[in-house]
Amino acid sequence: MRVLIIEDEIRLAANIAAALRQGAGVAVDCAHDGREGLALAEAEHYDLLLLDLMLPGLDGLSIVRRARARGDRTPILVLTARDERSHVVTLLNAGADDYLTKPFDLGELIARVKALIRRGKGAADSLLTVGRLSMNAVEQTVRCGRLLIELSPTEYRILEYLMFRPRAIVSKRELLEHLYDYTWEHHSNVIEAHVSNLRKRLRAAGEEAMVETVRGRGYRLEAPEPKL
Repeated sequence: MRVLIIEDEIRLAANIAAALRQGAGVAVDCAHDGREGLALAEAEHYDLLLLDLMLPGLDGLSIVRRARARGDRTPILVLTARDERSHVVTLLNAGADDYLTKPFDLGELIARVKALIRRGKGAADSLLTVGRLSMNAVEQTVRCGRLLIELSPTEYRILEYLMFRPRAIVSKRELLEHLYDYTWEHHSNVIEAHVSNLRKRLRAAGEEAMVETVRGRGYRLEAPEPKL
């Protein structure tokens, strides 16, 4: 998954980014100005926007309103130092999905980010299933039936992204953008190796769901037809 943080406190933004990379396994981009953040949100695809309310250039409430006005349904989590009820109501009515009041616990932040991303993908439940394959997004475990499948962090994130889109074709570029941040070009030659290793681990566990290569277009997770 890929998250955009719009926060003018550089140290705080860096701490949040590190926590999300380590605790949620997401790629993170950062902007420290409201207008810069809005431009990134409009130019790139993100699974969640995490933004401060008080920002230079353009405040968080204006970003929320502009995003929703153009039909962007990306989940938005707002960080605010204000906790007045009237202000929170205004924020949520503008289209924000959730908010956290500073100071906040990083563990709670990670939990809310995961929940909003799952909800945004239409998977409010923490359990994803494709065929006999199941993934617990909270525990970050994968099973074939009852058998636990050991995956590397990158293999897990590839499978997670594909399981959110069963039978849909996902391009290599799309995968890379959600696995890495702006440095994804440096990793472009290794995606095939990760997919190959993922296939081997699934087959070794007896899982028939195939990560199919669609020539010239990308990858697709295909679940086997149920046996009669």
